Amino acid sequence: LGPSAALDGARGRARLRRGACSGPSAGDAHNRQPTPSNRKTLVNLHLAGLGTAVPPGVLEQSDAAESSPAYCAADARQARMLRMLYRRSGVETRNTVVLRADQGTLQERVPFYPVASGPEDRGPTTGERMAWYEAEAPPLAEEASRRALEDASTSAEDITHLVTVSCTGFFSPGLDAALIETLGLSRTVHRTHVGFMGCHGALNGLRVAASQAWEAEARVLLCAVELCSLHFSYGWDPETMVANALFADGAAAVVGVPTQNGQTSGWSVQAQGTYLMPESSDAMSWRIGDHGFRMTLSAAVPELIRTNLGGWMETWLRDQGLGMDDVGSWAVHPGGPRILEAVEDALALENGILDVSREVLRLHGNMSSPTVLFILQRLRNAGAPLPCVALAFGPGLVVEAMLVG
Repeated sequence: LGPSAALDGARGRARLRRGACSGPSAGDAHNRQPTPSNRKTLVNLHLAGLGTAVPPGVLEQSDAAESSPAYCAADARQARMLRMLYRRSGVETRNTVVLRADQGTLQERVPFYPVASGPEDRGPTTGERMAWYEAEAPPLAEEASRRALEDASTSAEDITHLVTVSCTGFFSPGLDAALIETLGLSRTVHRTHVGFMGCHGALNGLRVAASQAWEAEARVLLCAVELCSLHFSYGWDPETMVANALFADGAAAVVGVPTQNGQTSGWSVQAQGTYLMPESSDAMSWRIGDHGFRMTLSAAVPELIRTNLGGWMETWLRDQGLGMDDVGSWAVHPGGPRILEAVEDALALENGILDVSREVLRLHGNMSSPTVLFILQRLRNAGAPLPCVALAFGPGLVVEAMLVG
């Protein structure tokens, strides 16, 4: 199959190298980056409520591994390689809107994806996939949003700003209008949609939420929803098959409440940062095709992270008055096992620091933008030490960071 950017290699290496991040040092190339992206965007947007939701259909990775050759493999050799790819994904179960029954073969339970009729069959058209997105995304977003509102003890009528995030579908009137109707939000709520930014979209959405919440009365609802399973790709293509093995469906929501400067309520946004890695434009892509959206992942992604992340992170943390050893916990988006390993290497993290990220990947797969919010919710509920740094990666190759204190 060739090297893949997201799948697992050998594990078990000790990571006890505190204080020696890999990549360019904080004192050279990274210090010459424009400063606005390194500055604090807002102090004290309190994450007052978090809610998550997944579709009821549970896809066992073992079933997906056995069924995938019917869609993507041309011979027995390719079928064996596909099964190995799925076994090494770090995923055990995923939730998907396309699973419609509990009994029968996986092909029988997923009528949306008929078995390929030949090597030129690429499955449902993009229009057909978008029709499913329009039907399935709003109720999942509503479920996550209701849970966030309940967690924050906030009524829908109190929400002043609404931010929606998604990169897996389009329709208009969109998710924002649907949530206004189903949640009973004010018809004068301020709306912003963050679209097509990829796995770090929720962090971009929180930047928008933070910028809108200066007034004490502001109550911001952010909801990220992705139906990645609608973009299952037919045919033998190593890059898209990695996405087939990893991605899943889910939604997560946040209720953000501003606090006064100098006050801390715990789990509040303290700063955000972003870094576009040099010479990385072809490392990851997300494009609209005739038969769904097409994700490509270069084998170079882990090495780009190892080379670039450590030096930039040291500089960004220093701008916040912190060092690496001051970080209490890490919420790292699990793009795949090799992505998590690259982050561990780049930041010299100890074994176990990213266990929650691996747990979310194992149970839910990569749900794109909501995934980092699933991780933050688990860390918060477990009383993880603060400050916490959230990280996610997306096309560019871009790293988005958020400091929560």
